[in-house]
Amino acid sequence: MQTSLCGELIGNGHRLVQRVYYEDTDFSGLVYHARYLHFLERGRTDYLRCLGVEQSALLTVDEEGLVFVVHRMEIDFKASARMDDILTIETVTEKAGGAKMVLNQLIRRDETVLIAAKVTIAVINGKGRPRRLPEKLAKQFLGE
Repeated sequence: MQTSLCGELIGNGHRLVQRVYYEDTDFSGLVYHARYLHFLERGRTDYLRCLGVEQSALLTVDEEGLVFVVHRMEIDFKASARMDDILTIETVTEKAGGAKMVLNQLIRRDETVLIAAKVTIAVINGKGRPRRLPEKLAKQFLGE
């Protein structure tokens, strides 16, 4: 079975498989709570990559530029991961349009949900002001 380093697209979302390494854990052997943010970010970044979106190119997409920034994040910590666990990070687009996107993310170990997160992404221009998400890009995020 051939697996892509950047995961795979699933409907209006993305799936990424990652291993937990020693560096991800604290003295108890459990994944340190802040490290889950890294796994979530990898999921979002590789989602873009699989969609063919290069974040560095977005700055020069037009005269305004386009940047994604996390505006809000709600996280439910449901269970812990340990070193060598294989985690699946799922990212699904709930909304993409206007000047924001809402992504729902799960981190699972097998069928057990460890983390559930709702991430609101603001779409801004190169000067830090809100801007509309281009329609073509919004449709990509919605799997259209």
